[in-house]
Amino acid sequence: MDENILRKVKSLPPLDDTIVKIQRICVDKNSSLADLVKVVESDPMLTANILKSSNSPLYGFSREIKSIAHAVSLFGMATVRGFALSSAIKQNIKINLDPYNISNTDFLEISTLQSTFMFKWYSKVNKAMLDVLQPAAFMMEVGKIIIAHELIEQNKNEAFKHALLAIKTPYELSVLEKEFVGFSNEEITAKIFEQWNLESELVESIQFSNYPLSAEESIRPYAAALNIVKQSINIFGQFTEEFIKKALQLLDEHHLDHDSFLETIEQFKQ
Repeated sequence: MDENILRKVKSLPPLDDTIVKIQRICVDKNSSLADLVKVVESDPMLTANILKSSNSPLYGFSREIKSIAHAVSLFGMATVRGFALSSAIKQNIKINLDPYNISNTDFLEISTLQSTFMFKWYSKVNKAMLDVLQPAAFMMEVGKIIIAHELIEQNKNEAFKHALLAIKTPYELSVLEKEFVGFSNEEITAKIFEQWNLESELVESIQFSNYPLSAEESIRPYAAALNIVKQSINIFGQFTEEFIKKALQLLDEHHLDHDSFLETIEQFKQ
């Protein structure tokens, strides 16, 4: 079954021209927001998606956002890049998350919540790290789409759903995924990013997001932040008392401040 997974990843179409251009702009230190706006405006579907998201209560902007230039200025390059990559997934991969007992809408909402929380939290902690963390937070559950397809094709759907009933944490879920298909969500997502020639920091941050302390020192802070967000918001729920308790333990483990994290949770609850 492992080879089937790898074939699915390798058969993904390349990123389209718009997203490739956005990628180049976001990693080029000499590029500007104006350059990014020009590329985004050339893609009506992506423009509509960003404007819709910018006016969502999740982000809490004080007034209606009507222009893509305004939205890009508020979000910044990293978040727009996340929207673009998310759009690529929706266009290139048929989504059916039935083995995980969640709907497609639920799955997309979880990804949106994870990325929005990361945006709000790390804007207070270290805004520069959002260049990697924001697109990673948007995309870190994408491997589940490939896993779900494989489970359905191999008639393992019901067995996986039954086993899922005993699972309560993202870490336990990754173990279950490896048991059934040979790869965890994180490993498959990293392979998708490699297939699309994304930078190694992004690939490794997701790859080690279950085991941040196993990552190289330069990657560890990114993997730790993803780990904490994933612990707080996942397919089992969001911001439960148990999840927050575990997240606070992880914050201590990685020498991160409690206040900004708890403040962001309060913003979400409001």
